[in-house]
Amino acid sequence: MSKVISLEAALEKINDGSTIMVGGFIGVGGPNTVVDGLLKKNVKDLTLIANDTVIPEVGTGKLVVNKQIKKAIVSHIGTNPETGKQMNAGEMEVELVPQGTLAERIRAAGSGLGGVLTPTGLDTIVEEGKEKIQVCGKTYLLELPLKADIAIIRGSKVDKKGNVYYKAATRNFNPLMAMAADMVIVEAEEIVEVGEIDPNDVMTPGLFVDFIVKGEN
Repeated sequence: MSKVISLEAALEKINDGSTIMVGGFIGVGGPNTVVDGLLKKNVKDLTLIANDTVIPEVGTGKLVVNKQIKKAIVSHIGTNPETGKQMNAGEMEVELVPQGTLAERIRAAGSGLGGVLTPTGLDTIVEEGKEKIQVCGKTYLLELPLKADIAIIRGSKVDKKGNVYYKAATRNFNPLMAMAADMVIVEAEEIVEVGEIDPNDVMTPGLFVDFIVKGEN
């Protein structure tokens, strides 16, 4: 059964207050067609889990400018001055997570793990409020899994059962996020028939994907 739906049908599944994961790196390899749809729908009070808040003119950066993000859990905000402005004004909560830790927390959720042990952040403000665990004489922070209501990812080539191939930088964060959400919507640069993707090139199996939307190439 084909999982391909219209952009409008996909947007109906994302409502005010949702926690969304958005793949990509500063807009590269991100699902910008779906994100632009969220901008037009004007969905509010979103919690965003992503690598970054992009730049004001691209992808989730537009959602920040339009004040649709209530909380952002990201590794950096330096490319979008509007994020820092709203954070300092108390209009948006920002949780900064070291990039490697962010990726591992997402992977932990997708793999059913109880958390990740890392020394990153010890003796800094990152450790505030977190449990410390001793392993073989070394101290680690326990970082809890990150899960979303909906992951919005981008695939370079997607077949109608949702098997995904990512080209080059498009692989960034998208495969991890496909495993860490209750619902997964993949924006496809190209939609192909089942069997047209070499099984060796499938990076996200279709069982993780709920819906497919055609995006821009």
